[in-house]
Amino acid sequence: MSETSLAGGGASYAAAGVDIEAGDRAVDLMKEWVKKARRPEVLGGLGGFAGLFDASALKRFDRPLLASATDGVGTKVDIARRMGVYDTIGHDLVAMVMDDIVVCGAEPLFMTDYICVGKVHPERVAAIVKGIAEGCVLAGCALVGGETAEHPGLLGEDDFDVAGAGTGVVEADRMLGADRIRSGDAVIAMAASGLHSNGYSLVRHVLLNQAGLALESRIEEFGRTLGEELLEPTKIYSLDCLALLRTTEVHAFSHVTGGGLAANLARVVPDGLHAVVDRSTWTPGPVFDLVGRTGSVERLELEKTLNMGVGMIAIVPQESTEVALATLGDRGVDAWVAGEITERGDRPTGAALVSDYAT
Repeated sequence: MSETSLAGGGASYAAAGVDIEAGDRAVDLMKEWVKKARRPEVLGGLGGFAGLFDASALKRFDRPLLASATDGVGTKVDIARRMGVYDTIGHDLVAMVMDDIVVCGAEPLFMTDYICVGKVHPERVAAIVKGIAEGCVLAGCALVGGETAEHPGLLGEDDFDVAGAGTGVVEADRMLGADRIRSGDAVIAMAASGLHSNGYSLVRHVLLNQAGLALESRIEEFGRTLGEELLEPTKIYSLDCLALLRTTEVHAFSHVTGGGLAANLARVVPDGLHAVVDRSTWTPGPVFDLVGRTGSVERLELEKTLNMGVGMIAIVPQESTEVALATLGDRGVDAWVAGEITERGDRPTGAALVSDYAT
C-alpha cells in the first residue's frame, strides 16, 4: 500500500514506513523453519500472542529451578548486513543466550526472539529466523515465538538488530557453580569457532575502518574472504555441556563472551581459589593475530575483548578429565586441559604464561 492509494491522500501506517503486508509475508515464510525447532512440550503454532510450553513436563524434577537469559549479537549484525548474509546470525543469537543458560547446568527449554528492522524485507527476516531455528535445534530447545518490529525513520532500510531470551531448567541439587569448585580441579578448554559474537566494535574499527580491508578480500591465512571469517557462526555448546553432565562429574562451566577468558572465569571461581591457565596449551586462530597485528592492539586488550580461541570452559575433578575429554572428542569438540584450580597464592612452575582469574 502507498500513500497515493488512499482516498484523499490521508496519512497511513504504510505512508509512515510500516508495511503490514510485508510483515505478514515474513511470518508465512518463517513458519516452516519455526516448525523445525519444536519440542514435545510446545503447544500451538506460530501466530499466537504468546508461546505455550507445557510445564507439566517439569514434574520429572524434584525441585525444578528455571534459568533465564537474554542477549543479542552486538555489531556483528553490521557484517551480516554488509555481506548480505542473514541466515547465520541466528546461530550466534542462540549461542549467546542458551550457552549462558547451560552454565548453571540447566537444560535449554525454549526461546523467543526480537528482530528490529528499518524496513521489512520478508526474505531477509525469514532467513534470520531460519538461522535462529537451526540454532535452537543445535541447542536442543524450542523456538516458541518472537516479534518483528519495523522502525522506519530510526533505522535505515537495510539496518536491523536481533535479540533473544531463553529459559532452561535444572534440578536444584544439581545446579553448578562456584561452591562446587575445589583446589586441584582441571580447567578444560573448548575451542571457539572463531570470534564468536563479541568484540566486533574493536574488530570492525581495526580491520575495516583503520586498515580499510574489504570484506570481499581473500585472506590467505583464513583460506577464505575476510567477511566469511567474520561471519563464522558462534559455536553452540549446550548439548556438549549436557553430554558432559551425563557422563562425568562437572563442577562448573564458564561461557567465554564479553570480557574474555579472564573475566568470565572469574565469575565462577570462588574466593580463596584461582584458576591458573597455561596459554602455551593452545594457539589462537589467525583472526586474533590479524586484529592484534593490524591494529597494534596490546595483548592484554585482546585478552579483555576477544575469546582468544576458547569459547567454553568446563571445570571438572582431576579424575574426570579423561572421560570429559573423550566425551567432547566423540562429539567433535576440540578440547584440552588448559590449567587447574589452585589455592590462592600457589603458582605452579613450568607454565609459559600464567594468569590469575580469581574473583
